[in-house]
Amino acid sequence: MLRAASGVTQRANSVWPRDPNGDSHAHHAALRAARLWYRERRLPLIFQLFEDPRSAGLHAVLDEEGFTRQSETVVMWRSATEPARVTGRPVHPPEKPQPAVELSAEPSTEWLDLWWQADGRGGPGELATARTILTGCPSLYALVRAQDGRPAAVGRIALPPAGEAGTWGGIYGMATRPDARRQGHARRILHALLDAGAAGHVDGYWLLVTAANHGAQQLYTGAGFSEAGRYLYRQDRPKRHLTGC
Repeated sequence: MLRAASGVTQRANSVWPRDPNGDSHAHHAALRAARLWYRERRLPLIFQLFEDPRSAGLHAVLDEEGFTRQSETVVMWRSATEPARVTGRPVHPPEKPQPAVELSAEPSTEWLDLWWQADGRGGPGELATARTILTGCPSLYALVRAQDGRPAAVGRIALPPAGEAGTWGGIYGMATRPDARRQGHARRILHALLDAGAAGHVDGYWLLVTAANHGAQQLYTGAGFSEAGRYLYRQDRPKRHLTGC
């Protein structure tokens, strides 16, 4: 699957090999076609590829071609019935009442601004493209405010279409304002999204987190998530930096 979205995020602008098996000849032929497709769109050729035995042949071809390795990402999951695990120091009740987590079916301007500050690259045009990506499937958007009323953290759950059974929800867009970190905002966002998924009767959840973000991984492990696999991006002749896992 060849994906392009004006260069906004690596995931939306990379090749997703549905079946990475195949011989070297088939891989090279597909590689030539992909190079032409991305060249026509003035985008670098990037593969999103899992680190597993079935991808070994394609990895070998990309090694021969000099593709870089970057943005290693951990895929985590949990079932809808998995209990949260208590980790680290005990959690004490806050000294002041905490504002409620706000949930909406569309990303508000405040939601987008905070998320873009943490995870975005570019100007209004790129932000408009990112909003189109975010709203491409049914989702709920969570926002929590600090005591001063300013947005402190945001997150999103991508939900399956209404009425579908045996489906999963994806946690995305987790971001906290730098000066509001380590105050429990991200944890409140996460649990609000898990509760929203439970209300929608999902069977489980997945999320993606960069391998270098150990703090976020600790948060997700404490909420019952565990690692399911890893992928990375293989880029041909990089020309500009793309963001997002």
